[in-house]
Amino acid sequence: MVVALKTHPGPPDPESGIRARSRGPSETKYRPDIDGLRAVAVLAVVLYHVGATGVSGGFVGVDVFFVISGFLITSNLLAARDVGLRPMLVDFYARRARRILPSLVVVTCTTLIIGRVFLLANGEQQDLAKSAIAAALFVSNIFFFQLGKDYFAGPAEQQPLLHTWSHGLCRYTLSRCHGEL
Repeated sequence: MVVALKTHPGPPDPESGIRARSRGPSETKYRPDIDGLRAVAVLAVVLYHVGATGVSGGFVGVDVFFVISGFLITSNLLAARDVGLRPMLVDFYARRARRILPSLVVVTCTTLIIGRVFLLANGEQQDLAKSAIAAALFVSNIFFFQLGKDYFAGPAEQQPLLHTWSHGLCRYTLSRCHGEL
């Protein structure tokens, strides 16, 4: 994953066609330190979930990842005040959709199919379907909060789409920031 801080309009990306925001006319500042922090954060989460001995910092990894993402997104939003926030948000959401939606659709559909086969109780299937809708609308953070489901309580196997809360949180935060900028 390449991380860059982008502050001014640059030429369109040849791969995506989206106009990049960079420090100069076509220059993007790569941040290897941020990529390194992301790698450490992801490694902490993966090691925690595979049950590695002596690793209890999976949630710290999630926190670090959120701080890094918040820093990058906020930097881009603040820089966009000078060049137009609306085009930046449209570009941001378009890139995010291309990156997240394909895997979200596959994971959600697979989870629904497996849930249909293995969840015998009708109520469990309905809860799963509702959580899939919430995930698709990027509001699962609100959905799971209203259900009283705590990310840290109970086995996550009972809520297979619980991990999608972070997408909802990001969407909520961006919508709040948009009003503040």
